[in-house]
Amino acid sequence: MVALTPEMQELFKGTKYFAIATASKKGDPNVVPIGMAILMDPETIWIGNQFFHQTLQNVKENPRVSLLVWTAGVPGCLKLKGDITLVEKGADYEKMYKMVKERKPTLECKGLLIMKITDVFDCRSGAEAGKRLL
Repeated sequence: MVALTPEMQELFKGTKYFAIATASKKGDPNVVPIGMAILMDPETIWIGNQFFHQTLQNVKENPRVSLLVWTAGVPGCLKLKGDITLVEKGADYEKMYKMVKERKPTLECKGLLIMKITDVFDCRSGAEAGKRLL
């Protein structure tokens, strides 16, 4: 695992929507936009499952994911890679369920994906594009 720097944490917290990429066991890719990603600590991201179908199937087959952290007009862009643990009951799931309801009462949280960050890359365009940061 790696820990995001304070600057990376600020970029994450300033991002409203993310893209999460997964792949099946056979390598079929999937990417979807998400809005419920919470940085719980510098090494851990909680992702609420309100609508996942193919993403959920892929994570069950292959727990590696990539998360794009980018917002138009804000300097910086990160590609985070990590390992997912799927949680569908228990205290952590209940906590996420409440966080989803507080943010948007009409949504139903079906599960929690806990992402442990393993790699961080720069995804801005230019000479440093793709550079491993952590």
